[in-house]
Amino acid sequence: MTEKEKMAAGLWYRADDPDLLQERQSAKSLLFELQRLHPSKEKERIQRLRQLFGKSGPQIWVELPFSCDYGSNISVGNHFYANHNCVILDCAPVTIGEHVMLGPQVGIYTANHPLDFFQRGEGWEQALPITIGSHVWIGGGSLILPGVTIGDHTVIGAGSVVTGDIPPNVVAVGNPCRVLREITKQDSIPLQESER
Repeated sequence: MTEKEKMAAGLWYRADDPDLLQERQSAKSLLFELQRLHPSKEKERIQRLRQLFGKSGPQIWVELPFSCDYGSNISVGNHFYANHNCVILDCAPVTIGEHVMLGPQVGIYTANHPLDFFQRGEGWEQALPITIGSHVWIGGGSLILPGVTIGDHTVIGAGSVVTGDIPPNVVAVGNPCRVLREITKQDSIPLQESER
């Protein structure tokens, strides 16, 4: 098995593998181009994001700066928005549904390292996929850790550290992130008919 195949299978692999280093370098080159585009070059920015991401819906927007490892392991649905300073360590697949909003400084980390200092120093790593459903809002400064699934229509409160799966239709917050309550009709803001 190659190191890339081990990485994809969720096994321990060497992150310093030359092929993986080259793939990360390619992503860094695209990120370099993306970060240096003038703010008025919106079409070019979206084009670079589509080159970087493995899959993306028709309407996506990422505020800069933005960072990722490979980009090719990121799949986002339609109406995806990431605010400033988003970091996605996509050593494993990161699958994000439609109508998802990420607040500023959200980190999505698929990578894990050994607790043993010697093995960690040798460059061993493991990656577990992250799945974020549709119509999810993740508050600023939140961290999503390896192997997590977040259900549809859920809100993750700002500053949360999500270490385990979160079900759909809830507000969850904290470190570690826990379900606070379900989202109900009472959470709808009162709008006039003309505002809908």
